[in-house]
Amino acid sequence: MKYVKLGNTGLQVSRICLGCMSFGDPARGADIWTLPEEESRVVIRQALEAGINFFDTANVYSLGSSEEILGRALRDFARREDVVIATKVFGAMREGPNAGGLSRKTILTEIDASLRRLGTDYIDLYQIHRWDPNTPILETLETLNDLVRAGKVRYIGASSMYAWQFAKALFTADKHGLTRFVVMQNHYNLLNREEEREMLPLCADQGVGVLPWSPLARGRLARDWDVTTPRTTDDAYGDSLYARTVEADRIVAEQVAKVAAARGVPRAQVALAWLLRNPVVTAPVVGVTKPSHLADAIGALDLSLTQEEVEALENAYIPHPIAGFE
Repeated sequence: MKYVKLGNTGLQVSRICLGCMSFGDPARGADIWTLPEEESRVVIRQALEAGINFFDTANVYSLGSSEEILGRALRDFARREDVVIATKVFGAMREGPNAGGLSRKTILTEIDASLRRLGTDYIDLYQIHRWDPNTPILETLETLNDLVRAGKVRYIGASSMYAWQFAKALFTADKHGLTRFVVMQNHYNLLNREEEREMLPLCADQGVGVLPWSPLARGRLARDWDVTTPRTTDDAYGDSLYARTVEADRIVAEQVAKVAAARGVPRAQVALAWLLRNPVVTAPVVGVTKPSHLADAIGALDLSLTQEEVEALENAYIPHPIAGFE
């Protein structure tokens, strides 16, 4: 396993981050395709044995079940000081006017709930899952700063917003002497490269690490285009991300398949190797439902693409509508 600093910090994380949205009780929340606990534990243990120390979840994943499963597995298989746990806050966890968002009340409620579910005294990386237009960013940053000072959180991050919003957050933190966001977790892959226009240059300039979510475009870059899986039949949000660019995206996916076939490697390795060659990318957040998926992701660390291969992968891309901020 290879390790890299998390943004402009001293924290070392594995170059592959295990995304834990795949883990959860199928009877909780909206996703019925998630792995139940025993199957999830197999993947988590495999990740640890491979040297992965970075695990990303969120309070809303399977309505807290993902955090519970991850917390129990890490307590059984690892030492707390050896792993980096990331989770998120924003989505509603219950009914009511203060059930979600990034107000002080909501964040202080949800941090304690996440800590209980994870079974830990602190979270290494606490991320705002989306931008909250109804709460002043100063209120959110002051609350997150208080969590860092209280020892409940080590670092803070953000996810999926416009570059001007992220710039405003960084400026506000600097202006008021508050803890700064150290990472941006955003929608970035070969099928959606709009982040290259503004967000990635901003992160590079500000020393912010990038953790791309959906690096394989919900599996579209890792298999034949028309193959169906339990997730493809129950992933309305994923469908919405790519519904308007199907034919253009198919061409890009076919290029991934051609490069992979010529190299004799799985398609997932090619798609992830393309991401990893970008110096602003810290670690793709890779969701795994089979042990082979994890092996493919790790294999990408040793795959170097030629300039000709990169051009073949990129040339078919067309501008896409902004997607993933919802």
